[in-house]
Amino acid sequence: MSRYFMGVDAGTHGVRVGIADDTGEFIAMKEVEHPTDYPVPGRAEQNAEHWWVGLKEALRDCLSTISSEQRKNIVSGCVCATSSTVVPVNEDINPLSPAILWMDNRAIEQADRMNHTNHKVLKYCGEAVSPEWMLPKVLWLKENQRDIYNRSYKVIEQLDFLNYKLCGVLSSSICQTTCKWNYVESEGGYQKDFMEAIGFEDYEEKLVTRVDKIGAPLGKITEEFAREFDLNPDMMIVQGGVDAHMAMFGLNVIEPNKIGVIMGTSFVHLCLAEEKKDYKGIWGPYDGAVIDKLWLLEGGQISAASVLDWYQKNFYQDASYETIISEAESIPPGCDGLVALDFFQGNRTPYKTARAKGVYYGLKLTHTKAHLYRALLEAVAFGTANIIKNFEEQGYPVNSLIGCGGVTKNRLWMQIISDITGKPIIVNKELQAGVLGCSVVAAAGQYQGDFQKAADAMVHPDVEIKPDMENHKKYTKIFDTYLELYENLADMMEKG
Repeated sequence: MSRYFMGVDAGTHGVRVGIADDTGEFIAMKEVEHPTDYPVPGRAEQNAEHWWVGLKEALRDCLSTISSEQRKNIVSGCVCATSSTVVPVNEDINPLSPAILWMDNRAIEQADRMNHTNHKVLKYCGEAVSPEWMLPKVLWLKENQRDIYNRSYKVIEQLDFLNYKLCGVLSSSICQTTCKWNYVESEGGYQKDFMEAIGFEDYEEKLVTRVDKIGAPLGKITEEFAREFDLNPDMMIVQGGVDAHMAMFGLNVIEPNKIGVIMGTSFVHLCLAEEKKDYKGIWGPYDGAVIDKLWLLEGGQISAASVLDWYQKNFYQDASYETIISEAESIPPGCDGLVALDFFQGNRTPYKTARAKGVYYGLKLTHTKAHLYRALLEAVAFGTANIIKNFEEQGYPVNSLIGCGGVTKNRLWMQIISDITGKPIIVNKELQAGVLGCSVVAAAGQYQGDFQKAADAMVHPDVEIKPDMENHKKYTKIFDTYLELYENLADMMEKG
């Protein structure tokens, strides 16, 4: 009888659960959505209990479609989650307030203050922290919601919350702590003098200081969970990580000189390097955050599919997806002189500023709503090209992109990205790389912990989208306009 592996991807819009076999084929996959609240501009919150309810509902739906024997042969599971999505909890690990979502930018002041320390630890995260990250958000809680902070047993991430619910173990992942919490394993972990400098001297009391590496066994599922779902009580939960980073396993980009692009609400560009270099304009290099003894490099765009969602909700409410794409296809490359900036929630890389803004430039009376839509498709593609340009100028070769996520279903957009970057894009058979990546990590125990063997067995390429080099030439001048537009507006944006 085959063995099966549970992957859980707790994303921005919902929780997806998949049950995969050792070839990477999913015998079941379900998703349950959960809402996001936007109480004021720049803030985004969720109810943490919705994550757990959604996970259980999605799992129940999965189990209803498979046999009892298959159910009993689910031997391990792994979770990935958005980061840093932060929630203060009591000693029973129950939320004390709404979770602060990863995209929430309320902690700009705290992030600025951390960056002004110029502490040596910042060299391990690209010289700057982001208000999206854990420590600025914890500091915001400490300074603005002191009663909740004082009553909290711990301030944890979404991943920690779900792992605890599954197996009763409270642990933080080296992926989250290294990429979002300023933890550096080769420097001894957390830097006490840095924590004191930023006003977080009580970090050992408020953070989960146990750190486990990706794939490390955390514990068997709780007896209650095993009974509720009639699962193998010996089913093991292993440590996961940030959703985008866990997708690297589902893309099979877990060795150097491969770049994976997670294309969803935001875009994340991820690769591994053998040596630490002082790269500019990226996040990292992160010390062993995904694979031991390899440095993780990360580029990213905060606003991607979310920008198109915004536009569609406001200007295309009654149009079908097919109609929107068809109208955008009729617009020539460059949108007849219309250029947009995609920084609707700030810029993650290479400018690293939460104060960047979205822009339309070059509007004329001849432009239509289809022009405006396509200009946003091109803007996100220019943002990706800018990140690739930054990598290549610093000596990291990019020959192709391996993409996943919902955006890969939009073949017009994929072609635009390929044309603008001049790079082929490989799309694998399984588009849900987060769930697959968790399944690969959960299955690695069957390969003596060898992630590469597990990924080779479970990840399978499907199509390759090649760039139209004539369009690439046309886009080159427009890309220059995109870059110049930001440069000219940067000071104004920083002033607010």
